[in-house]
Amino acid sequence: FHSSGAGGICQGKTGTLFKKRCEVFPFLCIADGFSFLYDSVIMQKSPLFWKGSTFMILDRDRARRAFADYTRAYDPTDPKVRLKIEHTYRVAGLCEQIARSLSLSESDTDLAWLAGLLHDVGRFEQLRRYGTFEDARSIDHAACSEEVLFRQGHIRDYLDDASADEPLRTAVRWHSAYRLPEGLDDATLRLCNILRDADKIDILRVNVETPLEEIYNVTTEALRTAPVTPAVLEAFYAHHTVLRALKRTPADNVVGHASLVYELVYPESLREVSRQGYLWQLLDFKTENPDTARDFAALRDHMHTWLAKAVC
Repeated sequence: FHSSGAGGICQGKTGTLFKKRCEVFPFLCIADGFSFLYDSVIMQKSPLFWKGSTFMILDRDRARRAFADYTRAYDPTDPKVRLKIEHTYRVAGLCEQIARSLSLSESDTDLAWLAGLLHDVGRFEQLRRYGTFEDARSIDHAACSEEVLFRQGHIRDYLDDASADEPLRTAVRWHSAYRLPEGLDDATLRLCNILRDADKIDILRVNVETPLEEIYNVTTEALRTAPVTPAVLEAFYAHHTVLRALKRTPADNVVGHASLVYELVYPESLREVSRQGYLWQLLDFKTENPDTARDFAALRDHMHTWLAKAVC
């Protein structure tokens, strides 16, 4: 490696010399085992991703514009569209927060933020085609997101370099799955877990700030009188996310969303749930069914005890 002033030459793995003119100093160059710190990038772009022998720069402003341009076709004034737009930005922010809590590099932090921005793009087409966000009544929204981004090619609206496509594709495709596939490399597994944690955290907020009647497409009467299915209670007390197949009533959906907390991977995720307080508002479920009221009181007490231990 050679460096002089604001320019540098490094030897790549192919043996080809390339020269990169930098507007800032020092800069990062990784080739044949050499690494140097890149402190900043021109044009307000984020630091470089590194994957194999490829450098990639993320321009967050461009990514935000691409997302805004895409969602504009789905009428952002529609409350359901707006809900998912707001959810997307919050999940992106939470991904960044979790990544920073893990002391990840700026490039890995940017990758996590981008995964959050991309994860739910399929929701808008799902809503347009079927009028619902319920996968069971329509399509797998994560698979739709993968299709929009990687089969239709909209990923290139966000960034030109394809070197991070595979981890991004995996994270988007599996973000809402009950379990991740086996055999993921450590970096991809981490990206998936960051995105899945961030998504779960914000789902708690959505379920508090959005009327449950709208989310579950039920009447207030049906919501207030619904029982909790015994199998759902069993899964909750076993500290598992409640499977969709077990849910029979609107109250089961509430318990199911609260149970997402059990699957959080990172300490910062648990701390954020505790700080926000949406979990307790969700479990303070208003019901006219005495059995359901007793069930939720017991669920709250159990979760308080579990989360207090988990956060410590």
